Amino acid sequence: MADVATAMADPSRLSMLCALMDGRAWTATELSAAAGIAPSTASAHLRKLLDGNLISCLSQGRHRYYRLAGSEIATLIETLMGVSMRLSPPYKCTTPVSLRKARTCYDHLAGEVAVSLYAFMEQECWLTPAGDDLTAEGLLRLKEFGAEMHLPAKRKIACSCLDWSERRPHLGGSAGAALLSAFERNGWLIRIQGYREVKFTDEGKRALRRFFKVEL
Repeated sequence: MADVATAMADPSRLSMLCALMDGRAWTATELSAAAGIAPSTASAHLRKLLDGNLISCLSQGRHRYYRLAGSEIATLIETLMGVSMRLSPPYKCTTPVSLRKARTCYDHLAGEVAVSLYAFMEQECWLTPAGDDLTAEGLLRLKEFGAEMHLPAKRKIACSCLDWSERRPHLGGSAGAALLSAFERNGWLIRIQGYREVKFTDEGKRALRRFFKVEL
């Protein structure tokens, strides 16, 4: 635990990790810009994150791309975001409105919309009482718009992920990832290049209203 904490314990490295929470692979140059540091300085920070097994590196041609080492690392970062905000009273959210509305949390949705989706799924019994799996009804409803689960999954089917800006849970796990993938395939949302923010299309807004009774 001390080794992991040491690897994260620097504002520049934390900025890089937060940037990678969009689930995509970034170059060292892009990460240095996100952290506001020189590329030469970024190399040393990336080495510490690699040594701490917090990120992985993929070489493709002459380029090297970095991404989070896995969903458990994303969960750790999201949890730390929530804890840090709870320890900073009085609470006043400074998150940009667009990010509060809808963003990615590694491979699933986060923000106000995602919190509303989770609340609806709980109310309609799409999730088991413990919130760690989908019910038969939930599996059926998700399949209606292409969010099919491929079982058995190596990770939890579903989990409650505390949303650090909304202070309420959104859907994580395999089901959360399947939901985001289906939304993208269906053209219901568009990722903003280089940011965690996502925007719902007009068709996506209609789909949210139809399937989840969520108004945007």
